[in-house]
Amino acid sequence: MADTPHPFERLSPARIVAAVESLGLWLPGEPFALNSYENRVFLLSDDERRRWVAKFYRPGRWSDAQIQEEHDFLLELAEAGVPVAAPWRNAAGETLHHWEGFRLTLFPQVPGQAPELENPEHLFALGELIGKVHAVGARRAFTTRLNLNLTEMVEEGRATVLGGPWLTRRQRDAYARISAELAKLLRGHTWPAQSVIRLHGDCHLGNMLGRDADFSLVDFDDALMGPRVQDLWMLLTAQTPEELQWQLSEIVEGYEQEADFPRGELVLIEPLRTLRLLRHSAWLTARWEDPAFPRAFPWAAEEGYWDQHIRSLEQQRQALEQHPRWLADY
Repeated sequence: MADTPHPFERLSPARIVAAVESLGLWLPGEPFALNSYENRVFLLSDDERRRWVAKFYRPGRWSDAQIQEEHDFLLELAEAGVPVAAPWRNAAGETLHHWEGFRLTLFPQVPGQAPELENPEHLFALGELIGKVHAVGARRAFTTRLNLNLTEMVEEGRATVLGGPWLTRRQRDAYARISAELAKLLRGHTWPAQSVIRLHGDCHLGNMLGRDADFSLVDFDDALMGPRVQDLWMLLTAQTPEELQWQLSEIVEGYEQEADFPRGELVLIEPLRTLRLLRHSAWLTARWEDPAFPRAFPWAAEEGYWDQHIRSLEQQRQALEQHPRWLADY
């Protein structure tokens, strides 16, 4: 018996156009698929030559209420003058739309390129942008979206990988051991409840677009409650302590044009990096039934990938056990 098709397999170009045109736009051309796997995202142009990004949410991932909180946060940010891609609203003020079992949202396209993390002007501008987001994010709390929780998220990730089909017996034993050690180390890293604010949640280069030193932040799909440093640490890409200090100084200087940055949170950088490593492999495992994943990440089912992943986790354990010298000045 044939496997049941994944819901996203129904999103043919004709259906995508029909879904968007059901909102009152007319599209003279076909959609262009953008690089997105968690959801399906398409670039479109309407008859007035306006360029849109149509986002079809993954079924079953977020509730309508959670998606609406994402949208409300974006509208609040835009109203405060923060450069973000806020969702389009129809005449009734609605941002989340339903069509034939899919949930979709339209965003104006944000043109531009990713920043250069070797450019001090770009680092300062990114720090300033995130500071603006956090100044608004601190005003109130999410009520339905996730709270960043190291212990719970690590345990969920471990269970997903260990329940998956790919690890050999040797790898399963090694993964179970190192991931349990990391989980134990991460239990010692907490933050005060009052320091948690609304965050973007996934501030990597692909979600920052602009020209010169004028950037916008896009894709708030992973917005959640957490410590501020979660939105900063992925910008620290340097390989030496001196370069890391330089990057951090530029980012924090820009950030503090808009909001105070709690330097005590810097000790969370390696714990948060560890969490991302563990969750990424769990994400690949959990999403494998989506046909886009085997096509895009064929190496995830190979033994060599998991050997390398286990080695990376071993290195991360060492990083957690050693207090970074480059933090001494902060």
